[in-house]
Amino acid sequence: MAGTPYIVDRGLVLRETETKETDKILTLLTWEQGKIAVIARGARRKNCKFAAAAQPLAYSEWTLYQRKDWHYASDASTLELFGGLRGDLPVLALGCYMAELTEAVCPEDVPAPELLRHLLNGLYALSALGKAPALVKPAFELKLLCLAGYEPLADACAVCGRENPEEPVLDAVQGVLRCRNCGEGGGRPLCPDSLAALRHIVYGDPKRLYAFRLGEAPLRRLTAASEAFLFAQLERGFSTLDFYKSLA
Repeated sequence: MAGTPYIVDRGLVLRETETKETDKILTLLTWEQGKIAVIARGARRKNCKFAAAAQPLAYSEWTLYQRKDWHYASDASTLELFGGLRGDLPVLALGCYMAELTEAVCPEDVPAPELLRHLLNGLYALSALGKAPALVKPAFELKLLCLAGYEPLADACAVCGRENPEEPVLDAVQGVLRCRNCGEGGGRPLCPDSLAALRHIVYGDPKRLYAFRLGEAPLRRLTAASEAFLFAQLERGFSTLDFYKSLA
C-alpha cells in the first residue's frame, strides 16, 4: 500500500469480536494510541501471520494503518502470550475479567500508559509469579480504580478523623473509610488486617502491589469491600466476573 502511513505500537488485546468469515475486530490497549479498535483481516485463518497476536490477552508489537475512523492490522509480532494463564481456566477467566475491567475505565484514543502497565503487571503476577488469584483480584481492582480517578480515602475515619477506626468499614458509595458507628451506618466491614491491605494497595509502592498476605477471613472482607466499591463507582456488572465466580 504505497503512500500509506504506518503506525508501529505495542499493545494488549483486551477483547476480540469475530466478524465476517475470517476477520476480527480487536480492542487494543497500546502505549501511544491508547484504547483503539483494530480490524484484523484474515485473523481467523490458520495461516494468518498474526493469528497468535490477535488472541485475547496477547501482548504484541503491531504495525497498523488508518483509514478514516478505523485502524487496520498490517502485521504483528508477539511479545508475551502469558502462557501460565492459558492452561488454567479459572486463572484465564480472571485475566479476561481484568482486561474487561480495564477496558471499562479506559478512555478512547487517549494514551493511558499507567493502565496498560497495571494490566500487564497483573497478568504477569498470575502467569509467571504464580500469585494467588484470590489475592490478585481485589488488589488489581482497587489499584485500577485509583489509577482511573476513583481512589478511596482510606487514611482515617472520614467522620471523626480517627487514624485507626473503631470497627472500620468502607463506605462504597462515598468512597471513604469510617468507624462503624460514625455516619449513617452501612458500608463493608473491614478488620485491622484487611484495612492494612487496603492501605497497602491504595498508598503503597505499585511495584510491590501483590507483596502482601492475608488470612482467609480478612481476604474475604477485602474482596467484598473491593467489589462493593467497584460496583458503586462504575454502576455496572461484568460478564467475565460472573464467569470467573462460576468457576471459582
